[in-house]
Amino acid sequence: MIVRKHFEIGETAATIISEPEYLYVAQKSIFRSREVIQSYIQRDPFFQITLEPYEPPEDAHPIIKRMCSAATQAGVGPMASVAGVIAEEAVSMMVKAGSRQAVVDNGGDIALFLSEELPVGIYAGEKIPGIGFKCPPRDGIFGICSSSGTIGPSLSFGTSDAATIVSSNVTLADACATRLGNMVTSDADEVIERALTDVMTISGVEGAMVVING
Repeated sequence: MIVRKHFEIGETAATIISEPEYLYVAQKSIFRSREVIQSYIQRDPFFQITLEPYEPPEDAHPIIKRMCSAATQAGVGPMASVAGVIAEEAVSMMVKAGSRQAVVDNGGDIALFLSEELPVGIYAGEKIPGIGFKCPPRDGIFGICSSSGTIGPSLSFGTSDAATIVSSNVTLADACATRLGNMVTSDADEVIERALTDVMTISGVEGAMVVING
């Protein structure tokens, strides 16, 4: 039996989908990831505010290093990947515990491990209902992450309704969604094409989508 649970703590608003016995595993992981990130921010507040790639010290926690690696590839600040890394870590812990169908949607940044097909909707405003992906089972965890300049709390310097990235590296998908969203500053075809072409050159990015002005 697969169940769904919404879970909120601080800035994290996550929907967890899995077998019931793994819901707690996901929640525990989310608590732990947030503690790691908050502790590092206390150590170096610049980590939270910089919009540029950040070089972590050798003794930084692996979660921090993953965020920084993704940010470097995407050319953005490390906090651009915070929702993705939290979701990815939670699904990883669920899979290690034995889950066969594990999904964590952290405010539109989604980590998935599927044994059964799952539809994933992308909210891009009321002008375009019904956008989404039919996701078949695949090996390993993967991510579908979105940024928006018009919807929700994402920091974006662009104007897209949704800038979405697919990658087997969920943390990278989140960072690259921010990069893509930042580049989409109008609905001109050449602007959108340039942004999509740019982000698709980043190693690990499997697919990209932009929705703008309906």
